[in-house]
Amino acid sequence: MRELTYWQALQTALCDAMRRDPRVFLMGEDIGAYGGAFGVTRGMLDEFGPERVRCTPISEASVVGAATGAALTGMRPVVEIMFMDFLTLAIDQLANHAAKFRYMYGPQARVPLVVRTPAGGGRCYGATHSQSLEAWLLHVPGLKVVAPATPADARGLLAAAIEDDDPVVCVEHKLLYATSGPVADDREVVPIGRACVRRAGADVTLVAYSYYVGVALRAAATLAADGIDAEVIDLRTLVPMDSDQVVASVRKTGRLVCIEEGTRSGGIGAEIAARVAEYAYEYLDAPIRRIAATDTPIPFSPALEPLALPSEDDIVRTVRALLR
Repeated sequence: MRELTYWQALQTALCDAMRRDPRVFLMGEDIGAYGGAFGVTRGMLDEFGPERVRCTPISEASVVGAATGAALTGMRPVVEIMFMDFLTLAIDQLANHAAKFRYMYGPQARVPLVVRTPAGGGRCYGATHSQSLEAWLLHVPGLKVVAPATPADARGLLAAAIEDDDPVVCVEHKLLYATSGPVADDREVVPIGRACVRRAGADVTLVAYSYYVGVALRAAATLAADGIDAEVIDLRTLVPMDSDQVVASVRKTGRLVCIEEGTRSGGIGAEIAARVAEYAYEYLDAPIRRIAATDTPIPFSPALEPLALPSEDDIVRTVRALLR
């Protein structure tokens, strides 16, 4: 094992894939000499050259459209969208083209496309650079969505996404890039579609993904001082979602709290709650609770932004109320 930051783990996955497979190449705004908005591709231009680390114009629709075409012809492009908010400009290419071709043309078409994008707030970037829009993507059959919370999963899930023959969106929280953790020296691929238990517990199930896995773990440690034993589930993959792991945990604990940074209405937590209500309703000892961002644009103000986003205290208060 070695200690890597989250961004280094992502870069390791990219470099591994590009060294192994000449069909893998990168596209995106400022990913060359500048190294990407959050530094993930820094230094890669020197090794792989401008043919495989391709800086693009500021046109997300054109970038994702061109990458979709490249994938259809046998290449394996990895696109960086500078902020997840800008996926709105490429949603037609993703939802109506990349996600559909396999279903429309069967074995004649495969779209091995990866779209990487930073999501989330916490840096006071304002309403148009701080959103978590992954719930939108759940409503598009044909797309896969991963959201790694640790450097090890960042490397392993991105490696799996690049090898996948379907389009995959890799959601990377901005506050995770500088975090560090152990990553195996050997190349490890984390299977898409499998959640994991980050902390075992018996009293309540906390389900989270991406940055909020760490927040949930800190809340669980605080709750442990009160004698409350929280189990923390890291979804890792949002599509396909590992409902079985969540249901198994709820059948053990009898209580469920869903945690996400997206807005509350129509969110990931709502989907998890619906599935648990379908498959584990009789095991619930208390109502399902959701913790999410407020249904408002995310403020720019450093004083207001934390009020719009979920916090560790929100989790602790909610769980204490459930167990009261």
